[in-house]
Amino acid sequence: MLRIPQLTMQATFPQLSITVERGYMHMRQQQAELSIEQPKPQLEMKTTPPRLTIDQTEAWADMDLKHIFHRIEEAAQDGYASWLSYLETTAIQGDELMRIEQGGDVLAMQAEANSERPPFDYNVGLIPRPFSVKVSFEPGHINMNWQTSNARIHIEPRPVQIDYKPNVVHIDLARHNNLRIDVTV
Repeated sequence: MLRIPQLTMQATFPQLSITVERGYMHMRQQQAELSIEQPKPQLEMKTTPPRLTIDQTEAWADMDLKHIFHRIEEAAQDGYASWLSYLETTAIQGDELMRIEQGGDVLAMQAEANSERPPFDYNVGLIPRPFSVKVSFEPGHINMNWQTSNARIHIEPRPVQIDYKPNVVHIDLARHNNLRIDVTV
């Protein structure tokens, strides 16, 4: 019999070794410097005070409490009016006496008119009269002027500090490939 050689093959596959070194990233940032300055606003005020005026002159005059100059003026006016009245009466009576020849009892009528007092004039009234006190009012005013300033803001940012190490991958051949062939007869 014929023997045929036999071929035996044994193979070992290669094997890779992969190791990974983890990377990292750290970020730090300090707080920014912030300063805010706000100047005080300026207020300028101008006021006009209110004005109240009360005039009681007429009310005092109604109660016969008058200034001496006012009394002198009234007396002068009354004297002038009395003198005019006297002139009028004297002229009228003189005209009547000029016509005495026309008849009538002119002298008796004039004597009677000159001897009688004028009727007493009276009236009911309030002292002082209503609305004799004059009141006037001027309101006051306030003018306000604000002068404001904007806030001054200063920001000084801080840079970000970054520590970074990337991932590292190591690839090695842990086992080589191998092929073994045996021949047996």
